[in-house]
Amino acid sequence: MATAEEAKAECIKKMGQELGAQYAELWQDIAHLHMNWGEYVVLFGTKPSRVDLLNRAAPAFFGMFEREMWKSILLHLARLTDPTESLGNRRKKNLTLQNLPGLVGDPHLKKRLEDLLVEAEKCTKFCRDWRNRTIAHRDLDLALDRPPVALENGSRRNVNDALDIIVKTLNELSHHYLDTQNHFRAVGWIGGATSLLHVIDDGLREGEKRQARLREGTLADDDFHRKDI
Repeated sequence: MATAEEAKAECIKKMGQELGAQYAELWQDIAHLHMNWGEYVVLFGTKPSRVDLLNRAAPAFFGMFEREMWKSILLHLARLTDPTESLGNRRKKNLTLQNLPGLVGDPHLKKRLEDLLVEAEKCTKFCRDWRNRTIAHRDLDLALDRPPVALENGSRRNVNDALDIIVKTLNELSHHYLDTQNHFRAVGWIGGATSLLHVIDDGLREGEKRQARLREGTLADDDFHRKDI
């Protein structure tokens, strides 16, 4: 398997310096986003029994963790589809999918990218609303429960739709220049969220056994103290 640097060099060779470099960085960005989203779904979007397991183990922590992961995913989606420049005292260029049409010479490919990015911007509109009113800033009217405009709905389905159109956009370039297609949907890996769930389950079951020993008056030496972790 090629390293990130080797893959980037191949993209630059096939696409040219600027397009190849930005494509390669966006590819890495989107791959990491899919990994993070995959872990979120493993923990919070697969089975009610998993959420129950987390709530039995550490409800305050996992409630906080779920909220922060959700916000991080929305921020990531918003960044990927942001304008090419941020406005302010200094105009700052951004790494964003919106840059791609301007780096493409083929007019038909350019048009396909532009059309896909219109759809991508629509699919991530809710992300920007959450970012602007609840994450990067705190909208006063929203905080005081008197918003003139309700916060955009956001769900796991909305995130999946946004990811699908983003991958479709990237695949226009992959197919045209590299004759490949990207499939980013991540599954759990060793040491990831699924491993954590098994460790928590083992710990909770061991805790239930300790409580049973306590009721029966058959405590073991290790039951009298917790390990200094």
